[in-house]
Amino acid sequence: MNQSFEKLQNQLEKAMALQTAMVLFEWDNETAAPKEAAERTAAVIGSLSSQYLDIMTGEKLKTALKECSGQMSEMTEVEQAIVRETEEEVEKLERIPADEYRSFAELTARATGIWADAREKKDFSLFAPVLKEIVDYQKRFASYQAKEGQKLYDVMLDNYEKDFGMKELDEFFRVVKEGIVPLLKESAKRSEQIDDSFLSAGYTEEQQEKAARFLAEYVGFDFDRGILAVSAHPFTTNLHNKDVRITTHYLDRIDSSIYSVIHESGHAVYELGIRDDLTQTPAGQGASMGMHESQSRFFENIMGRNRNFWVPIYGNMQEIFGSPLKEVSLDDFLAAVNKTIPRLIRTEADELSYCLHVLVRYEIEKLMIEENAEIDSLPELWNDKYEEYLGIRPKDDGEGILQDIHWSQGSFGYFPSYALGNAFGAQLYHRMKQEMDFDGLLREGRADVIREYLREHIHQYGKLKTSRQLLKDATGEDFNPAYYVEYLTERYGK
Repeated sequence: MNQSFEKLQNQLEKAMALQTAMVLFEWDNETAAPKEAAERTAAVIGSLSSQYLDIMTGEKLKTALKECSGQMSEMTEVEQAIVRETEEEVEKLERIPADEYRSFAELTARATGIWADAREKKDFSLFAPVLKEIVDYQKRFASYQAKEGQKLYDVMLDNYEKDFGMKELDEFFRVVKEGIVPLLKESAKRSEQIDDSFLSAGYTEEQQEKAARFLAEYVGFDFDRGILAVSAHPFTTNLHNKDVRITTHYLDRIDSSIYSVIHESGHAVYELGIRDDLTQTPAGQGASMGMHESQSRFFENIMGRNRNFWVPIYGNMQEIFGSPLKEVSLDDFLAAVNKTIPRLIRTEADELSYCLHVLVRYEIEKLMIEENAEIDSLPELWNDKYEEYLGIRPKDDGEGILQDIHWSQGSFGYFPSYALGNAFGAQLYHRMKQEMDFDGLLREGRADVIREYLREHIHQYGKLKTSRQLLKDATGEDFNPAYYVEYLTERYGK
């Protein structure tokens, strides 16, 4: 190992240990911690984040990093990637004052609990004051990090998906919207006659948990290296590729828990597939949030809503849930879970309307960050956009603006990743169909072959490559959203 890189690695090990501890606290906050713990836990997270900042912007690390930058030709591909990602992280962090960085970490540690309480009470006014603080911090941080002439929201978007600023996303959403809206209207009309009442027939949480564990394992989640828990909003987190954690929720519709666990398992399989020489380093995560979402949405929809996926396992679901599912044919089940009907909750949206849910959030974030929209006005803005794009209006804040956890965590610019992920996944699917009998493999219960293809072409690389590089290497061409519209037309145009 290069001596300069060894010095850098020593500092990064300390930083990664602190980051791992923070992830554990955040996981605990969302799954098991008592409500009264929030304030003191926030102080601990603040202290850990402050120590992380000290290491990442300290002279020892920066000196080693400077030495490494001048010796890149002597380093391996992995070492070069670690140096590159560290440089990028240091550049962002050193522009933020240490006291503000710590205060923000403490604020978001408290905010998720405040959001959960507001959501439970369906009252945005309880969350609005802390959201205003978070937005102010995020705008200030973006102003510290912005290059000359760069818009603040573009800075935030860049944290989740490079090369996709507002200009690119506006065009992407235009193409998708033009392709989807006519298809959505046609499919929704056909869906009116589909009976899906059997999906909410009083199934127990125990039944849903048993199904969740079965499905997670079936698509490749390794319970020797992972945990499944329950949270208000399903999510995935990881300490490294030997400890990946997912959550789900158990509501009155079994398709909600079924598809949330398949979705989160897609995220988890990505993290489990990252190479050992990358994990727990700055290059040891998914290439981007867009690519991460491509994998979760691929598992959830491209695989999970395909009839062939259910052929080998539908009988298992019928045994777990019993009546009335036991009396429902596979074709009727598939018709119900693929039913196109505008719903208010993003995570329960059908494939066709899903991107419109994301578009609402994208447009509201732009209004907040670029046009200084008043926080108190957001519920009305949200409801108006839902009425405009989906023809439905939330009756309360719980099924409206409070349904997502992201803003309480300071994740502005994240939402477009979901829509981009759909498009990335569709492009990969288009290529995979040329290289394998995709439907035949699913029908034979060989989801593992599809999973290994994704591990070979996407998962193992972590951040060695960008999303666009991964797409180009895997499919032979640059990002092309036309494949997403083609995929939806093929599936829902029938």
